[in-house]
Amino acid sequence: MAGLIAAAVVVLVLLVFLARSVRVVAQARAVVVERLGRYHRTLGPGLAIVIPVVDRIRERVDLREQVVTFPPQPVITEDNLVVSIDTVIYFQVTDPRASIYEIADVIRAIEQLTVTTLRNVIGSLNLEQTLTSRDEINTRLRGVLDEATGKWGIRVNRVEIKAIEPPPSIQDSMEKQMRAERDRRAAILSAEGVKQSEILRAEGAKQAAILRAQGEREAKILAAQGEAQAITTVFQAIHDGNPDRKLLAYQYLQTLPRLAEGDANKIWIIPSELTKAFGGLAAFSGLIDDHDRSDRATGSATDRPSAADSGEADTP
Repeated sequence: MAGLIAAAVVVLVLLVFLARSVRVVAQARAVVVERLGRYHRTLGPGLAIVIPVVDRIRERVDLREQVVTFPPQPVITEDNLVVSIDTVIYFQVTDPRASIYEIADVIRAIEQLTVTTLRNVIGSLNLEQTLTSRDEINTRLRGVLDEATGKWGIRVNRVEIKAIEPPPSIQDSMEKQMRAERDRRAAILSAEGVKQSEILRAEGAKQAAILRAQGEREAKILAAQGEAQAITTVFQAIHDGNPDRKLLAYQYLQTLPRLAEGDANKIWIIPSELTKAFGGLAAFSGLIDDHDRSDRATGSATDRPSAADSGEADTP
């Protein structure tokens, strides 16, 4: 009976020994193992065997990228203004052994190093540069932190500044400046709009005047061409009809009443050619009268007997 109990105890001890000897490490994890108080090895992901009592697991290290947010830190700029800056650090453990044995508190060490580096960087910049040079600040912070944390087995991948808050008085001044700048830009844009509107209006008026003048010129040209063609046609018709002075004088007489048409005619202008027309009419009338007188004279002379005939009749 005693032997059975002893065997059961031995089996139980062996089972416990085997259970503590087998270690399973998860993915993206690392296990630091110490043997008799000294660093022995680092276990990677998978199944591993350790010696109970002799080997001791010191710490499990997360190998994934980690994000740490630090509280706002007051920093003095080059122009002696206090600003509050929030930072975010993205880092990753590359050497589990160094992260355990080279530094006591990794997170606190990174925080303090970030604060001191941030003060050195911001101290060389004025407020305007601080507000507009975030990329430069991030790059400089990452360079300093990555160099300092390399011996701790840590790689700083990114450093981001979440917020930069100037003092309330500076914020009020900046808001007033921004408001004035927006008002100035609005006034400039309004003036530019008025200018463009006036230019377009002037261009439109110019084009309209040019088109109007061109239309009037073409209308006058067409009217002149029509009058010239009409005059040519009339002249050609007159030339083909071969009128004499009598017909022209008669046409002058028919045109005279048209000169006095209209109620607003106060002055009657008689062409200088009208006297010639009257002269032609007078000559025409004189020719008619002379022709009549000659006809009458010829007729009376024919009707009267001649002196010879009368003499012969009287001779005994």
